[in-house]
Amino acid sequence: MAMAMAMASSSHHQSVFSLDSYGARGDGRHDDTPALEKAWEAACASPRPAVVLVPNGGRYLLKLVTLRGPCKSSVTLTVKGTLVASPDRADWSDKDRRHWIVFRRVNKLTVNGGGTIDGNGQKWWPHSCKINKTLPCKVAPTALSFHHCTNLRVDNLKIMNGQQMHMSVEDCTDVVLARLSITAPARSPNTDGIHITRSKNVRVTNCKIKTGDDCMSIENGTHNLHVSKVVCGPGHGISIGSLGDDNSRAEVSGITIDSVQLYGTTNGARIKTYQGGSGYAKDITFQNMIMYGVKNPIIIDQNYCDKATPCAEQRSAVRVSNVVFKNIRGTTITKHAIKMNCSKNVPCQGITLKNIDMKLKGGKGNIDSTCQNAKWRKSGFVHPQPCIATK
Repeated sequence: MAMAMAMASSSHHQSVFSLDSYGARGDGRHDDTPALEKAWEAACASPRPAVVLVPNGGRYLLKLVTLRGPCKSSVTLTVKGTLVASPDRADWSDKDRRHWIVFRRVNKLTVNGGGTIDGNGQKWWPHSCKINKTLPCKVAPTALSFHHCTNLRVDNLKIMNGQQMHMSVEDCTDVVLARLSITAPARSPNTDGIHITRSKNVRVTNCKIKTGDDCMSIENGTHNLHVSKVVCGPGHGISIGSLGDDNSRAEVSGITIDSVQLYGTTNGARIKTYQGGSGYAKDITFQNMIMYGVKNPIIIDQNYCDKATPCAEQRSAVRVSNVVFKNIRGTTITKHAIKMNCSKNVPCQGITLKNIDMKLKGGKGNIDSTCQNAKWRKSGFVHPQPCIATK
């Protein structure tokens, strides 16, 4: 105990717990998971604000690790060096292949430091069914997961080469994600940048996300989310959904996506829901977006299906309403710049298009819109002209 106390140095009324003080090697070869666990345990038990330090210059090899609260005071994980995932996939059992670094039930948690979290995803991607169609589809770890955390701030980090998703925020309240750089190759499968579900009062700002899947995926249970100053691409764009898969209920509201640049993404502003779901996606604004060579700039798809077999037609749907697309300009690589493929039984309602100016990349050729079962109105200049609203 005295030794542990000696390892904690005090600065600015904070106790600092360095991984190196708990036996970490930081050479990228030896397993430093036990050192992180011990440093976290000591920091979590500290009566004063505590810092767990990942020192600069080291590569700290980690297997699956869960850092649990509640803690006695606020805890900051300051990553100066690199946390790198074990290259051996056998270090993950079928009992939990979904996670790598997990924070659970921590209040007043900050993760910062300007360092790197490297998921070593290139060891996982060739084994994905999306890369090798002969393989069964299996999950791979999310690099950084936050479960049931409150007053969470993740600031100034590089997250790269996620095994699957780079960051997942689940069942959290009062969250700020800022100044993040999230990168993986364009062809890396299911490597969403930031995934948010069942969380409220979330702000995302000043992030650069270049991955092989959604830059951001906003899922069921997300309320009061504000995203601003995000640069996205390559990737699949910013998606709300998919919602309502497997006949589930979904509730999403109070979403603002503001001041976003998208480069060469598959989608721009997208809402996607499965048939057969229930619930709602409402009070959503996509505004001040610039798109460069985007395939589907504005898209609502209530007939989304990403299953091995085609999805059967169903009567129920997640209700999509009060959606605003405004101040959106740039170039598209496909003819249909605006697509509203809404449900026959539960049409999209209250869709507003305002100040939209899209052109075909290269400038040669016309673009248009397609609509099914969408009730919309336009305001200001809108190009391409919205299609005739179908009944």
